[in-house]
Amino acid sequence: MNVKSKALSVERFPKAEIAEIPFLNQLVYQPNDKTQMNPPAKLSELIDCLDFESEFSSRYFDRKTGLVVTVEKSLLQALENDDEAALEDLPEWEKEDIELAREIINDDGPEDRFIDPPDKFEFHEYRQMEHFIGTLTDTVAIEQLSQAIRGKGAFRYFKDTLDRLGLRDQWFSFRDSALKKSVLRWASANNVTVDESR
Repeated sequence: MNVKSKALSVERFPKAEIAEIPFLNQLVYQPNDKTQMNPPAKLSELIDCLDFESEFSSRYFDRKTGLVVTVEKSLLQALENDDEAALEDLPEWEKEDIELAREIINDDGPEDRFIDPPDKFEFHEYRQMEHFIGTLTDTVAIEQLSQAIRGKGAFRYFKDTLDRLGLRDQWFSFRDSALKKSVLRWASANNVTVDESR
């Protein structure tokens, strides 16, 4: 099995709200027979994945354990290439991950055990900034924030403008809610039950 994306994208409903997905609450709170076999994922752990970015490691959601696991890309590559010499040269702490990596490589069952967790590309931080501005009623704040997100350095200028306008807390409250919705959309698309209390 080539290590590649196996999670379903939520791009088919990027603007969907939780209330607009009738079966979502059933998925989260009343799992059906298919999801009931596996432990629920931790909401906080899935949200953390949205900020994860690494040149050297990959993350996967493990349906069997309900956990997000991290594996070095070099280890996955060595296993795919049957490079025993590279495996022997691994540091001891990384050798402990060989079995997990092997399970990921060999995960070719009818229902994939390991899938890509939600990521920042599905969340679209810039789009969320636009959505946040759209919720405001103060025309001065709308104008200044709209100007801040144009051009180079948009994220930094946006946060600086938030501070100047005293809207930082309001933005982070909006962002936290958007992060949760993004994760729950991913869970719905991939038939994953989520424990929102963790």
